[in-house]
Parts: sequence; structure tokens; C-alpha cells
Amino acid sequence: MAVTKILVLGSGMVARPCVEYLLRDPKNNVTIACRTLSTAQSLASSLPQTTAISLDVSNSVDLDKAIRAHSLVISLVPYIYHGTVIKLAIKNKVNVVTTSYVSPTIKELENAAKEAGIVVLNEVGVDPGVDHLWAIKKIEEVHTKGGKVKEFYSYCGGLPALECANNPLGFKFSWSPRGALMSQMNSASFILHGKQVDIAAKDLMATAKPYFVADGYDFVAYPNRDSVPFREFYKIPEADTVVRGSLRYEGNPAFIKAFADAGWLDANEKGWLKAGMTWAQISQHVTGADDSTERSLLASISKKCNFPSEAERNRITSGMRTFGLFSSEKATIRGGNLLDTLCGQLEKLLSFQPGERDLVMLQHKFVVEWKDGKKDTSTSTLELLGDPKGYSGMSKSVGVTCGIATQLLLDGHPALNTPGVLAPYEKEICDPIRELLELEGIKMVEKIL
Repeated sequence: MAVTKILVLGSGMVARPCVEYLLRDPKNNVTIACRTLSTAQSLASSLPQTTAISLDVSNSVDLDKAIRAHSLVISLVPYIYHGTVIKLAIKNKVNVVTTSYVSPTIKELENAAKEAGIVVLNEVGVDPGVDHLWAIKKIEEVHTKGGKVKEFYSYCGGLPALECANNPLGFKFSWSPRGALMSQMNSASFILHGKQVDIAAKDLMATAKPYFVADGYDFVAYPNRDSVPFREFYKIPEADTVVRGSLRYEGNPAFIKAFADAGWLDANEKGWLKAGMTWAQISQHVTGADDSTERSLLASISKKCNFPSEAERNRITSGMRTFGLFSSEKATIRGGNLLDTLCGQLEKLLSFQPGERDLVMLQHKFVVEWKDGKKDTSTSTLELLGDPKGYSGMSKSVGVTCGIATQLLLDGHPALNTPGVLAPYEKEICDPIRELLELEGIKMVEKIL
């Protein structure tokens, strides 16, 4: 039996469900590579056909050597490293899988990947990933019946389950809060009633609006990055509205906006930010308050944040108090800047606790016009709760999707073995992944409203 050697870069929460899926095939041997050997070992030690190595992906000599020794590499490291990984995979003629969007850096390597005869498969997580699988399914069905998708909305949130969203931010962090906070500070573009709308990063949280997904939840939604190309990706030139965005619990975006307005999300190094300072002293600096008394801090925050109501001011400043930002406790300074220092505090206070579970909520909404002029609205919804004794919803939906796509590629499935840069925007790629995903209990439920 010929052995297939798979290199997995990164040993975060997504890695285990991905690797466990791949180990169902006895031909697969997996190497888990992480900068910290003990982290990779803790994952590999409990799994058959799996070894752990220490590897720093920023060391291209070691990375080159590791890639050369394998027949496929799964890159689960931050997206900024994907370009380096793919270049070395092209050099060594090794296929690559990522769960990230096709970035301009990845797109630029398309011709080189084709020339090397390798596949660079991307966007096989949950968002992006699962979202594409059911969007393409529905759009194909509508087009086959002669209908037109006039409006397309897609919103996704990785959140704590309702019973665990018991803090002023309505959010918990399963890894570093920095990425989650910064994702709420991106600019966004979408198509609304035939026109492109562009939102500046500083204004994004102010655009969050209540959005109904399912009974029992109070969500707000806001656009996420650039939705405009999806009219082309999803082959819906007839659509007047195309919006992809994020879900948060009611009250979260207003709180993030207040953090930004007050000055807490500044990632620039501050010479004055020194070890030994209390949270109240830092808050005084951040807000320009006269002194570090709570009264002074509250007056300054109110001025900077321009709250829409007294109730909202009380809710958010009470939350800041809960997070210790007015306290005489000494702060742990991180990265010499305010953003990382705040993130350290939120990570300490808002991490998932044993027995708590997360929620992945993803919903597409399609407004369809049929040949006879009739219109209907339908939804496809994934409501996936984590298992406190097993995988989180996020790690399962990302990891298993990645594992399935990788296995199909290894098995020689023709649609996934076309050299070049691929993402699941074609029925031929989406259908086989989606059918296997349903067998794993990950399924979007379709409904006509």
C-alpha cells in the first residue's frame, strides 16, 4: 500500500478534526508542524499514523525541506504565510490546501501553479467554504428552472452559544481577540439596488442593523469586506443586491465602536505606555481625562464616544468597568500598544470556560424572480453548536470541510485535480464536498419563506 504523506502547518483547534478525518484513510500519514514542538506533540501523540515536528514557517529553508518530503501540504497558519508556502510548494511540485480566501498574493501564483502542474485549493472552511457550497447549490437550481436571483444576502457569525454570551460584549474568544476585533474594523463594499456602496472602516460598526435569522436570537448584521466580486463568482449578473456580512449579538458592534472612539483599538506603539501603570492611568491617557478618577474618565469617554442615549452610555461604561478599565489594578502591557494590551485583558476575562460551547450561525437569503414574474424568498441556514466534550462548532465546520476537500483531492476527483488556483465556486467542486459534509452532520437547512 503506497503511503500518502501529508504535512499540516499549524496545530490550532481546526487541525484535529481535519487530521482525524484524513486518518480514516489508512494510506494517509500526517506530519503536524508547529513552531512549538510540545503543541504539535500534544495533538500527534493521541493519533495513529501521525508525527510531530517543530517548524517555524518564517524559516524558508526548513519549510522548503519539510514540504519537499510530503505529497500535500495543508496550510492552517495565518494567511500572511500562504504566499511563501505556495511558492515553495510550486518549487517542489506539491499540492496545497488552505481554508483562506484567494488573496491577490495567491492569485498572482496561478500561472506558476499551472506550470508546475499543482493544485492550490482554497476557501474550504466554513466562511469561506460551507457558505459557497449551499449558495452555488441554490443558485444552480434557480437558474436551471429559469429563475433569476435578484437579491442575495449571506451572514455568518462565530459566537458563544446564547447561554454563554453572559458578558457585556456578548462575545467570547477561542483564540487571540486581536483578529476578531480587527475584523470589525475593516472597510466594506457591497451592491445594493444596483449601486455599489462603500463603507469606511471607521464607520463599519455604525452600520450594524437588527437582522432576523431564527427565533430566540437577537442578532445584528453588518457587511464584511468586499462582496462586489461575488456577483461574478456566484454567476448572478442579474442580482441587484449582493451583501455578505457578519452576525453579532445585539449590543456588540456599539461596544466595539465605543472602544474605537475612545482610542482603545490603536495598534501604534506608545512611548508613555509602561509596565506598572494601572488601568485607570492608561484610560486617563487614552481618553485625555483630567485625572484617573472614575468620574473624570466617564466624562471624557462620554465626550469622545457620542453615545446615542443615556441608557447606551450606562450600558457601555458599565461594561468597561466590568472589564477593569477604570480600576487601580496594574495592567499587563502587551506589544507596547493599546490594542494588544486591551486584547490581553479581554482574553483573560472572555475566554471559553470548560463546559461552555460556541455557535456557528450561517444564513443565506435569496430573493428569486421566476419567469412568470412571481417572486419568492428562501433561506439556507446552518445552526451548529459546539460539543463541550468534543469539537467546537467552528473547529468542526472548518476542520472537517478542509479534511473532506483534501481527501477528494488525494482521491483524484477530477474537478479538484485541475492544476492552478481553485476555490469552490463550481457545482462540480461543491457537490462532492457538500454531499460528504452532510454525512458528518454539517448541513444548511433550506426553507421557502
